[in-house]
Amino acid sequence: MKKPVIYLTRNIPGDAIAVLKKDFEVEINPEDRPLTRKELLENIKGKDGVICQMTDTIDREVMQASENIKGFANYAVGFDNIDVKTANELKIPVSNTPDVLTDATAEMAWALLFTISRRTAEIDRFVRE
Repeated sequence: MKKPVIYLTRNIPGDAIAVLKKDFEVEINPEDRPLTRKELLENIKGKDGVICQMTDTIDREVMQASENIKGFANYAVGFDNIDVKTANELKIPVSNTPDVLTDATAEMAWALLFTISRRTAEIDRFVRE
């Protein structure tokens, strides 16, 4: 049986691609840059699913570019780049990666609080001078 084909608009880190390749045929944008609209529309033709980034605008035209499309997975926290209303209308599932930045955001908030309260940036400049 032929594996479903998914397209990644950008490379993703870690073992995720190896995990995907167990169940899917995976095609990845070889460029380390966001796709142009024309490239996005062309590259998703015939694909069963797309893992997109915040830089990819997923609207009606994109959703209808592949007659096989079964879903879009946003490799981002929100859905600002996806027309969710149209996806619901076309019965195309969309997903995102919620809470992946929660810990990092909290850690950065604490780091900034410590930096301000202990004047570390000011002290660093003083020591370097």
